Amino acid sequence: MDEEKIGEIISRYEKYAKKSGFMLNPDRKAVENLVRGLLLNEKKHGSKYCPCRRVSGDKEEDKKNICPCVWHKDEIRKMGHCHCMLFVE
Repeated sequence: MDEEKIGEIISRYEKYAKKSGFMLNPDRKAVENLVRGLLLNEKKHGSKYCPCRRVSGDKEEDKKNICPCVWHKDEIRKMGHCHCMLFVE
């Protein structure tokens, strides 16, 4: 997999997290693996769907699963991290 592309995505998510008041998981390997999952979903399904969410095949329904998903901020508030643990407090 393209390590440069993985690095670019991680950089974008780091900026997004900082701007949003949380951070990327400090475990770099975990983050890299999650981004690989996002890229595999993009290749297979056409969008960077969260690897922790089931893709139904209904594009409209699945929009909410595109990372960062619609639930991540609420999950971070409640659990201290999003479901897949890409973003943490």
